[in-house]
Amino acid sequence: MKKIGLLFTLFACIQSLFAQTDELKLDPVTVTSSFYETRASKTGRNITVITAKDIAQLPVRTPDELLRFLPGIDVQSRGALGAQSDISMRGGTFQQVLVILDGLRLNDPNTGHFSGYIPVILDEIEKIEILKGASSGVFGSDAVGGVIYITTKTFSQKRQAGNTGIIQLASGQLGLFSSSGYFSTNKNNQQFQISALRNSADGPQQRGITGFMRENAFSMAWNKKKGFWETSFRTAYNDRSFAAQNFYTSFSSDTAVERVKIFWNQLNAHYQKDKNQVMIYAGFKNTEDNYRFSSISSANSSFSNLFQLNALFLRNQSNNTKYTIGGQYIGRNIRSNDRGRHSVHQMALYGVWQESFNSHFSSNTSLRVEYASNGGWVFVPQLNLSYQLNQIQLRASAGYAYRNADFTELFNNYNRTGIRSGSIGNPNLQAEKSFNYEIGLDWIANANSKFSFSVFNRNSRDLIDWSLTAYADMPRKENLVVGGNYLLAKNQSNVQVNGIELDYLLDKKISATQSIKFKSGLIWINTDSKSGPLSFYLSSAPKFLANFATTFTTKFVDFNLTGLYKSRNERTANPILLPINSDYFVMNAKINLRFNKVKHVVFIQADNLFNSTINDFIGAPLPGRWLQAGARLVFN
Repeated sequence: MKKIGLLFTLFACIQSLFAQTDELKLDPVTVTSSFYETRASKTGRNITVITAKDIAQLPVRTPDELLRFLPGIDVQSRGALGAQSDISMRGGTFQQVLVILDGLRLNDPNTGHFSGYIPVILDEIEKIEILKGASSGVFGSDAVGGVIYITTKTFSQKRQAGNTGIIQLASGQLGLFSSSGYFSTNKNNQQFQISALRNSADGPQQRGITGFMRENAFSMAWNKKKGFWETSFRTAYNDRSFAAQNFYTSFSSDTAVERVKIFWNQLNAHYQKDKNQVMIYAGFKNTEDNYRFSSISSANSSFSNLFQLNALFLRNQSNNTKYTIGGQYIGRNIRSNDRGRHSVHQMALYGVWQESFNSHFSSNTSLRVEYASNGGWVFVPQLNLSYQLNQIQLRASAGYAYRNADFTELFNNYNRTGIRSGSIGNPNLQAEKSFNYEIGLDWIANANSKFSFSVFNRNSRDLIDWSLTAYADMPRKENLVVGGNYLLAKNQSNVQVNGIELDYLLDKKISATQSIKFKSGLIWINTDSKSGPLSFYLSSAPKFLANFATTFTTKFVDFNLTGLYKSRNERTANPILLPINSDYFVMNAKINLRFNKVKHVVFIQADNLFNSTINDFIGAPLPGRWLQAGARLVFN
């Protein structure tokens, strides 16, 4: 409780110190509510936006490390440097958050464990928008707990003329070596970008293996404007190998290693003339996953594909009325020695209507109708309302959300024989459905700071999660062993999540050479299952979560801190594996020394500054204090 008190004290001190007026934007532009660029205050939703400048200063190397410290996001990490992370919001499972890159969904058809594998480097990102709460009416399956919408520089409306190059190098303890490069050129309405990354660390010693991580990434993008058309294309490749000890099992014999390779291709076309816009998004994602439990076991090999086509017509009818009509196709398939061969097809029609009734009151209504070959028809309405009262913005949202099972939930361990324990897929799963509502307010305390308060509820039917199940109760026993205990993917009949959320944003220019930025969030969550004890991933959601990211800038030095405090259920383990404590606090720090007209930076960084013993999963401890140093060079 002392740590919670310190966080509240920090909020109060920062607010009192910098509660002077200054002209800064606390109402960012967002596209997550309708694909139309709209002020966040008009959406009726709680939305957080972080920009490229903020990202470059913080002590993070990968997108999932960044998300870990942003308000309202719970990132459960199994290893350092983005080896694998589960992203959840508002007490949901990690499959209930939709990650979108430049208008196309990233969520992998094989498993939600890969949602944090974002095939661009941090220097490519223009901004990240975090929409909290359900948004299936616009985006479809998986948008239950929230949406993380990533816009890259080549695909954004913002353009920087000329050439820009960025090189970053870092080295540190645990055999860390990190290098990345980014180059962009913009001339004659044509932009080209290329980037590459190499992350490598030996990691802490484990049982019979080190907690190593190796990642290689490459991305190339191109954008061209001609007349009323703008076309963008990206191809990207990401290859990561890492120690996966006890990522999926609690056995002491587990010395697993895993390799995941992702190939991403995307084409966007945008036509705009007068009041009309047409947007076309097309994408193909291929994921190869090879997992080996030990050096003497055979590997699980899976090849999954994701095809997407999304076409939209946007009409700016008047200053007060906008609407969007869209059609979408999603094709998913898998070929696996463990899960077999399967295909799923989804087709949807949807519409969004934005209406400003007067200068104070606006609405944002969406409706989606979708058919899935393995789940039938689903009908998804959503209503968002916003009312401005002086410095207070009142908002309310209500609607349905849904999620289709991924191939791991449907067919995990389906083709293997002699399974004694572990996670078993269930091909009879129904799509999960939920009714969601929230009410909240945003208070702009002054020109530099904003408080956001939300109360939310999610009532789920047929929620998909894993439950401990004895052999006698397994629906399919052909490849199982008598007397075994298994985690079976099941539909949980009735699960209710309630919560309170408080966010605080400060963006203050103190003087010509000094400024401070502070983003923080507190969330209290209560989860109740009417069908018995909480299932596996539901029980791992925090009961309380506080996270923050702050930067204090002077003429030549930046001081950056990120941190989180998490309180959750305790979990016991066998004597060999590390249990999960009921709470932990972790903070990272980074000092940037800028020179040569602030284009170049030398930095020192400490992850887990207080050397806390932390882990989000039994048997998968995260590194202790991790010191490193490096340089960041910008040329333009």
